[in-house]
Amino acid sequence: MRLAGSLQLVLLLTLSTEATSLNIPPEVEQLPTFVYHTTGPIIALPFDNTVTIRCEARGNPPPQYRWTKDDLDFIPPHPATIRSDQLATDGTFVLQNKSLARFQGKYRCYASNKLGTAMTETIELIVPSMPKFPKENIEPIVVDEGEPFVLLCNPPEGVPPRKIHWMSIGLQHIEQDERVSVGTDGSLYFSHALQKDSRQDYCCFADFLRIRTIVQKPGGTVVVVAGPPVRTPSLLLPSGVQTEKVLLKGAELQLECVPGGNPTPKIEWMKMGDELPARAKLDNFGKLLTIAAIEESDEGKYMCLAKNSAGQAVHYFDVIVEEPPKWLTEPPHSQLTVIGSDVHIKCSVSGKPQPDILWRKNGNIFEDNPLNNKRVLDDTLVLHNATPDDSGVYQCEAANRHGVVLGNINIMVMNMAPLILTEDHHEYAVIRGEDMAMNCSAFGSPPPTISWAKDETPETIEGERFVTLQNGSLQISSAEKKDSGEYVCVADNSEGKSSIMAVLAVKDPTHIAFGPQDMQVISGTTAQLMCQAEYDKSLADSFQVVWIKDGEEMTFPTEEHSRYFVGDGMLQIMNVNLNDEGVYTCLARTRLDGVNRTALLTVLDVPDAPQNVEITELKDQRHILLAWVPGSDHNSSVIEFIVEYEESQWEPGKWKELHKVPGNQATAELALHGHLNYQFRVYAVNAVGPGPPSEPTERYKTPPAAPDRNPENIKIEGRLPHQMDISWEPLLPVEHNGPGLEYKVSYRKLAVDDTWTEHLIKRHSFVVRNTSTFIPYEIKIQSRNSHGWGPEPKIATGYSGEDVPTAAPRDVAVEVMNTTVLRVSWTPVPPATLRGHLKGYHVSFHQRSFLNPDKILDERHTLSFPGKRTHAIVPNLDAFSEYTLTVNVFNKKGNGPNTSAISNYFSVPEQVPILTTSNAQKESIRLVWAPPLVANGILTGYLLQYHLSMFNETTKEARDSWEMNITGPDTTHWQLEGLEEGSLYLFHLSACTRAGCGPPLAQESTGQPRSISTKGWFIGTMCAVALLTLIVLTVCFMRRNQGGKYAVKEKEDLHPDEESQAMNDDTFCEYSDSDEKPLRGSSCSLNGDDAVGDGVSRDSLVDYADGGGEFSEDGSFIGEYSGHKRGGSVTEPNGFAGIEPGTSAL
Repeated sequence: MRLAGSLQLVLLLTLSTEATSLNIPPEVEQLPTFVYHTTGPIIALPFDNTVTIRCEARGNPPPQYRWTKDDLDFIPPHPATIRSDQLATDGTFVLQNKSLARFQGKYRCYASNKLGTAMTETIELIVPSMPKFPKENIEPIVVDEGEPFVLLCNPPEGVPPRKIHWMSIGLQHIEQDERVSVGTDGSLYFSHALQKDSRQDYCCFADFLRIRTIVQKPGGTVVVVAGPPVRTPSLLLPSGVQTEKVLLKGAELQLECVPGGNPTPKIEWMKMGDELPARAKLDNFGKLLTIAAIEESDEGKYMCLAKNSAGQAVHYFDVIVEEPPKWLTEPPHSQLTVIGSDVHIKCSVSGKPQPDILWRKNGNIFEDNPLNNKRVLDDTLVLHNATPDDSGVYQCEAANRHGVVLGNINIMVMNMAPLILTEDHHEYAVIRGEDMAMNCSAFGSPPPTISWAKDETPETIEGERFVTLQNGSLQISSAEKKDSGEYVCVADNSEGKSSIMAVLAVKDPTHIAFGPQDMQVISGTTAQLMCQAEYDKSLADSFQVVWIKDGEEMTFPTEEHSRYFVGDGMLQIMNVNLNDEGVYTCLARTRLDGVNRTALLTVLDVPDAPQNVEITELKDQRHILLAWVPGSDHNSSVIEFIVEYEESQWEPGKWKELHKVPGNQATAELALHGHLNYQFRVYAVNAVGPGPPSEPTERYKTPPAAPDRNPENIKIEGRLPHQMDISWEPLLPVEHNGPGLEYKVSYRKLAVDDTWTEHLIKRHSFVVRNTSTFIPYEIKIQSRNSHGWGPEPKIATGYSGEDVPTAAPRDVAVEVMNTTVLRVSWTPVPPATLRGHLKGYHVSFHQRSFLNPDKILDERHTLSFPGKRTHAIVPNLDAFSEYTLTVNVFNKKGNGPNTSAISNYFSVPEQVPILTTSNAQKESIRLVWAPPLVANGILTGYLLQYHLSMFNETTKEARDSWEMNITGPDTTHWQLEGLEEGSLYLFHLSACTRAGCGPPLAQESTGQPRSISTKGWFIGTMCAVALLTLIVLTVCFMRRNQGGKYAVKEKEDLHPDEESQAMNDDTFCEYSDSDEKPLRGSSCSLNGDDAVGDGVSRDSLVDYADGGGEFSEDGSFIGEYSGHKRGGSVTEPNGFAGIEPGTSAL
């Protein structure tokens, strides 16, 4: 070992403690005890400058040191070789290299004070000389061929380890095998000689590795002469029949048998009566048996057997395992005892052979003295009735031929009052619920008894939570707040008593109210970890929150733009990156306790770029397999991999997406276009986003080929009547698959021509001229390049150019649905006259109002009705108006001719609101009514119909009917004469305009005998009816004078008129008002055509709509033909099958 560049010890230096220390405080006098010292042997190497031998002990008073060399007092020869200051203080001295040889010997260190002396084991210093071979003349060896022979090396002794080499003068190693090998003694053994063994330069080299020295023996000569070819086996090593091998337990056993003979004998090993240990191994071509770390079970007789075809030879080895002295358990303990007691020191050692024990006191041999009651009984020393004079350091030294063990045992015989070593009035603090101990270390002889009391109470503390430990400390389990206070420790023995006071404060524990939570954050965002802690306020000066990441405490930079913010119980990490991922622990601590909470911060980021992207061809050069190694997904599973390509011909440097595969797949089969120079790259996508792409692959060039597909999205249009325009979506440049791309356009008339007209062009459009108008054609387009044609194309169908229709719809008819809706019907035009695709029909009309008959409205309105149809609904018309309508068909090219004009108008008035009878006489009755609220024109009068009814038990049947026109439009009452006395009559009254009469209102009445009219109650009733009639008529005339029409629109909006309700319910026979019910068996009308009347209300106009609004040819919106009308086309509803409106056909 080299110390401070100047010392190297050849054998291991260890520091050892020689005596088991007593717990004696430094203040009390005590015997010397070794702290450490050098153990031998020490081998001084030639290149070491110095050798240091160390010895240090403690004691009170401090010990003094002296050394012996070879059992004689040792004093260094002159001051230059020793550091006297060190020798006086710690016993260490230093020897210089230049004079080491004369310091070779066995040393002991003695440490003494007035109480006694301790001594070390022997420390041997070995100063080896430089190894060298002795000078000698080596005679040549002459040997017969086939005879065994040995070349002796006899290497010099030196610092182990040593390695032997046999070489020639030219430093070429002598070849070794089963016949030729080097023994453990360094000699070169030949099982039998061969002619090739003759040479003059057999040299032995001894290599001392530790001192880096090689020495050489002069070369020897071997001459082999002819001899008999076969020799019986013999053993060149070892000699004789049997060898005894004695080894220390734990050493390595080596048994060697080197045979001679021709042919070369084989060696076999065995253990007599047992099997070879499993640890046994064979070296040197089976000639060396080695067993590492030998044990007592490896003792026994071993045999080696050498045999060849000529015979055999054996040798036996008696293996004996011994061991040096060692302590059975541990060295004897030092003892502190009182005066008058007996002291027993037992020195329990083992060894083979059994060690001899020598006892010493203070370094001097201790002899058995029965007279003084001091006895040595084999391995035990007994001191009867010990006195202070018996105090000292006793040495037990056990030795056999393999070594020595020595123990220093300190024996202190004394009486002493207790001495408490712990500080008085020491303050302790503990966290509530935790265990703690208050110290009370005391020394005395005999050992003192320790007791504890609390708060000046003389009683000793008791309770299962309070325990006085063997060392005098008071242990409190699960401390409570009430445990706070002052405690007294008392130490007592036969020599006296001593006490101290201790103060205990129990604190509230620290706990984390809100700790960090496991979280996942996306890279580049902010992570926030909370750590809100509560603690005892008296510990505020020591409270702190510490953050630990992956087991290491975090330190935070102080610069202004740091990514970390720590404060207010929070750790905030801005701009999180992957390095921030890990386990974060929040540690809230005071000087007494600490609690922690841990959370896992997982950083999500885009995936890393795939690695090792490789191309493998599949069935041909245009079908490849792309494989890659996925990169890290950074805690977010890969959703998909996207393969991109770049080609250098058409768009170099531009990367385009080619293929996608699921995230659990790391390969992609790719079909490539021809005649391109590709390179590929791959990137991964996860929930965070797309990652960076991989490194591009090497360029991959595909061979040219015919096109893989034909153009798509073929459009066939006719911009002019006599031509057909054909266009298509061309192939992308990368789809050309080779040079010279062209398109073959083929066309023929559908179901007419069998032959195709073909044109080969390079552009992606073609015009066929001089065609018939709107004729169907079959068209196909095929791509080709200089390497061939594309696949067989699909056939598309289209038409040549369109022209405007040549015919108008026929059989146009108009039906009045109600006062604001018309239904127009027609017969479609013949298909041949369309000359294009049917787009729909236009219904055009203009209006003339009857309210202003002299005013002609020239504004024309048009509604468009798309698609194939035979009728249309025209809604939102004005009542009391005449409409002139025309219909025409239109296609993409334009409008066809109009039909002839058709006229229709609306003028039927609404029902009268009230009809009553009064002043009934024998043959007459008076009818009173109010004019209709909506006249839909100018009233021309009223139509009165009445019927004589016949009574029976179950029905009323009309017998005779009469009808009369009341021409006065302002008439609101009528006196009817010539009635049968006492008969029941049913009256129907309708208001009329130029267009006809509106729906009737029914009322029934019975003629009364004349005498009834004179009765008072009848007269009163009639007066009341007359007064009510007068009030109603007054209101009606006032409303009429205000606007000419009655404001019943709101009522109609909320309650569709009775005709519409009747139409919708397919019933035409239930007319009623709020005052009277219709007569049983009465009919709705005397004229079936008038029963429908105003059958479709304004509220339902939207139900008749047939389409959306369109623009007319002059650009105006054709649906808005009136300021308050709803614009747009209308669609005819279903459900008119049951309606029989009046029809006006032209």
